[in-house]
Amino acid sequence: MSKFHVSTQVNGDAVEFLCDPRETLLDCLRDKLNLTGTKEGCGTGDCGACSVTVEGRLVCSCLMLGVEAEGKQIETVEGIADGDMLHPLQKKFIEYAALQCGVCTPGILVAAKSLLEKNPNPTEEETRYWLAGNLCRCTGYDKIIRAVMDTAAELREAS
Repeated sequence: MSKFHVSTQVNGDAVEFLCDPRETLLDCLRDKLNLTGTKEGCGTGDCGACSVTVEGRLVCSCLMLGVEAEGKQIETVEGIADGDMLHPLQKKFIEYAALQCGVCTPGILVAAKSLLEKNPNPTEEETRYWLAGNLCRCTGYDKIIRAVMDTAAELREAS
């Protein structure tokens, strides 16, 4: 089977890769672009560990084909920090100990950042609803929700 050439932008950088038409975006990010922050948890779109944004829309990269990335803007967990400077959301996750094994953390961070970009003042219920597609088997969700809510407040104060 022939490979397809894909030109896209990931975390603001122009990238190109060759992929089999059956390869998922998740596999292309990890295996072709060495962006291993995005994790595979289930491979069926049920856990959210592989969450990325495509054209500003939150998607499970295990359910999208790499060839569908052609010409699209993709953001992964690697694009959240600004160089060595952590995003406030990342700092709050550390402060609140809102992570343990780390498999779900990248997807939750991407989803939470997406939420705060769309709604800078979410209620706790809205936050829980938005993150409902991200499963965590280690921490429970209270620390995660508190970290997101505190980040939202901090970002509102800073603007």
